[in-house]
Amino acid sequence: MTDPTPDPTRAASAWLADFAAALARRDVDAAVALFAPESYWRDLVAFTWNIRTQEGPAAIRAMLEARLADTQPSNFAIEGEATEADGVVDAWFRFETRVARGRGHLRLREGRCWTLLTTMTELKGFEEKTGEKRAKGTEHGVRRDRKSWLEQRQEEAQALGRTVQPEVVIIGGGQGGIALGARLRRLGVPTIIVERNARAGDSWRRRYKSLCLHDPVWYDHLPYLPFPDDWPVFSPKDKIADWLEMYTRVMELNYWSSTTAKKARFDETTQRWEVTVEREGEEIVLRPKQLVFALGVSGYPNVPEIAGAENFEGEQHHSSQHPGPEAYRGKKCVVLGSNNSAHDICAALWEHGADVTMIQRSSTHIAPSDSLMELALGGLYSEQAVKNGIDHHKADLIFASVPYKIMHALQIPVYEEMKRRDADLYNRLEKAGFMLDFGADGSGLFMKYLRRGSGYYIDVGASELVANGSIKLKSGVNIERVNERSVTLSDGSELPADLLVYATGYGSMNGWLADLISPEIADRVGKCWGLGSDTPKDPGPWEGELRNMWKPTQVPNLWFHGGNLHQSRHYSQFLALQLKARMEGLATPVYELAPSYHRR
Repeated sequence: MTDPTPDPTRAASAWLADFAAALARRDVDAAVALFAPESYWRDLVAFTWNIRTQEGPAAIRAMLEARLADTQPSNFAIEGEATEADGVVDAWFRFETRVARGRGHLRLREGRCWTLLTTMTELKGFEEKTGEKRAKGTEHGVRRDRKSWLEQRQEEAQALGRTVQPEVVIIGGGQGGIALGARLRRLGVPTIIVERNARAGDSWRRRYKSLCLHDPVWYDHLPYLPFPDDWPVFSPKDKIADWLEMYTRVMELNYWSSTTAKKARFDETTQRWEVTVEREGEEIVLRPKQLVFALGVSGYPNVPEIAGAENFEGEQHHSSQHPGPEAYRGKKCVVLGSNNSAHDICAALWEHGADVTMIQRSSTHIAPSDSLMELALGGLYSEQAVKNGIDHHKADLIFASVPYKIMHALQIPVYEEMKRRDADLYNRLEKAGFMLDFGADGSGLFMKYLRRGSGYYIDVGASELVANGSIKLKSGVNIERVNERSVTLSDGSELPADLLVYATGYGSMNGWLADLISPEIADRVGKCWGLGSDTPKDPGPWEGELRNMWKPTQVPNLWFHGGNLHQSRHYSQFLALQLKARMEGLATPVYELAPSYHRR
């Protein structure tokens, strides 16, 4: 007797064929009927010229009614073999639109779509010059006054920004600006990256010497050039700095170091930005069509205003300015904060013989690195994942295929297991007075990162020092007053202090706009980052995507790019395609441009 249950590939192929046929005949009713009552369609540029998740059949219907005729999707085809686990069919597919090619991911439950991901991979006619399309490097034969590759490159660098205006200016030459610059270079988009430091990588190079990435190497590759296969699992800051500097040279980026952006304004007449920069003492006005802020995840450092701080006789600085622990052996050091930077700085000070006290104002999520690597990242970003055929390209898409609306529910079991596995550490931390949490709903580290960009520590050793008392702890208090050689806490106690470090985080990244452009423009954009989850530091309403990141904002021709290395790598592709399409004059009607929220 024949098994009536179709195999996963047949099931996925049948669904995709029905979906493609419905779209081809513009039958929105038939297309929507293929989605389950609880369903999600996340689109990265391909259908919406935006980064949007349509939640539920009604939202999917509205998007198709608005965008189907113009998008003209076609040529859907299953890629490889589908799989099935726990009643969910997973499948990859390729497709095309009128102007682009794309790749997608599908999850079926009981024959209907639960989650759908569609991503734009390249624009037709404007593909990257790779493989068979790559440049020759030279033209064989003989010709008078031939210019070498280096001479052509030098001429380009000398002209851009002076006699030739860039299409794009990226403010910020850290990992985000560099990754986006590489994408744009490959697409032939003239771009200048503006960086105030003297060398690419200096934002890493100048931090305290013990700083390492807490994310594993498989998670952190830059576009096009993955790290060598002997690269350390956790990258030391100076290796990252040197890699970024090498990368800018090898990828031939127009990287303006020692350059400070002073002011920017949009000229309505020319439809170009005027960006005034100071480069090695010379003031230059750049006139790009598109302006991108690529300054990380955050804005200006948050330095609290505390009574008496001006009279402190010791040293005080924000964690971003911390030089390292070497000068503080035998000193009394107070660190205000309890997240990643606070723990790293406390641990390094303790290692160098300082007397360290951490002041914890509110609860913090602790995720031991080994457990995080195995439970949360191992399936996608690990040596074993690579052996299983999941490289970082595929891992990025798998991760992107999970809608933010349901991501927290999928994360909760990970952190429940972490609680069980690391119960001894957690118990000892709580006995030491440390205030622990696992997020507002138990969903742990990554949801905290997406919602607020703070509130956690990936434990690489400092938690043990807190638990055993080597790092002293004052929790549930704040600094009420700074004295000449001490601090007074809100519980009335006093701590002697030679060094005071404010590990107090950063403001919203749109804070840069207020100074560089205007407060009105900053408020028009609204805050960047956060999902609108209505959890601490992520007020609603629900947005469903990271606010203002990698997509059009309420200010035309103004963009934000940033995040960790994984996000910079993955989303730089989609931002670059949006910028390239605009340069080439393609119609880019944005579906559901997000409103601004919460200003600054």
